[in-house]
Amino acid sequence: MIGYLIRRVVGAVVVLLALSAIVYALFYAGPSDPALLACGKGCTPDRLAVVKSSMGLDKPLVDQYLSFLHGIFFGRDYSSGPSVQHCPAPCLGYSFETEQPVTTILGSALPVSASLAFGALALSLLVGIGAGLVTVLSRRHWLDRALNAVVLVGYATPVFLVALVLLIVFCSDLQWLPFPTYVPLTQDPAAWAQNLLLPWIALALIAAAAYARMTRAQTLEILSEDHVRTARAYGLPERRVITGHVLRGALTPLVTMAAIDLANIMTSAVLTETMFGLPGIGQALVSAVGSTDLPVIVGVTLTAGAVYVVANALADVLYAAIDPRVELT
Repeated sequence: MIGYLIRRVVGAVVVLLALSAIVYALFYAGPSDPALLACGKGCTPDRLAVVKSSMGLDKPLVDQYLSFLHGIFFGRDYSSGPSVQHCPAPCLGYSFETEQPVTTILGSALPVSASLAFGALALSLLVGIGAGLVTVLSRRHWLDRALNAVVLVGYATPVFLVALVLLIVFCSDLQWLPFPTYVPLTQDPAAWAQNLLLPWIALALIAAAAYARMTRAQTLEILSEDHVRTARAYGLPERRVITGHVLRGALTPLVTMAAIDLANIMTSAVLTETMFGLPGIGQALVSAVGSTDLPVIVGVTLTAGAVYVVANALADVLYAAIDPRVELT
């Protein structure tokens, strides 16, 4: 297992380095001039030359990229006339729009997206796996057909529609909950959960439907295997057969699915963050794209890539830990 973990870590680092090179070349070696974007309107040639020199964009592309990597791991210095400004590691540059460090912008947005992602994932797993097991235990019963119909409706409902209905019903009409405003977990845990409850439900509805379908399909497949028939031959109750012999194998594919869903929610929940006014990663990216703020765009892109790579590596490790039949290669 130790060797497997080392190989997964090395592979993740290689993928992240390749991703950083592609992203840097795409945004900084493309047709747009980052120095001109940073210089702003009314930029003179002399001022443009100063900006290029301060950003290190007057060097060959390879040297620029190596300086970019050096900033991520060790920090970087930016010259502004006679003064030098140090950007501590991990340095992703400064926003063209606000002149804030990109890491500061990401640092304020990441907890919001992480809170949204982990809460929605936990709720969707709880509801989805539970509903899937209920449909298996009640198969060939009216409850099975009813839950399958509910799952299909949830799977087909767009998230923005769910979010809109939740806001209208619970915040406007019934006034049971306030309109969501992000409150840090460390500041007030109760207010944090209360303000994120509706976004969690909106995101969990579709994901729970997918988990329910996957749980049902995997459970029914494993129920036909030899070791399950042997357990039944010993006279074990059906519920004990499912919970003791079937559930572990049925949940194994859900590990990879959950890891990818976690990364998707953290980096792609733009609609949900917009509908509920949450200042997460998605909102930061939309704002940066609107103002062509390249350092923030690059920072968000690399962060999203890192989340996906780490999530996949973690899924592989958990997959191997849950199912001993998986070869650690």
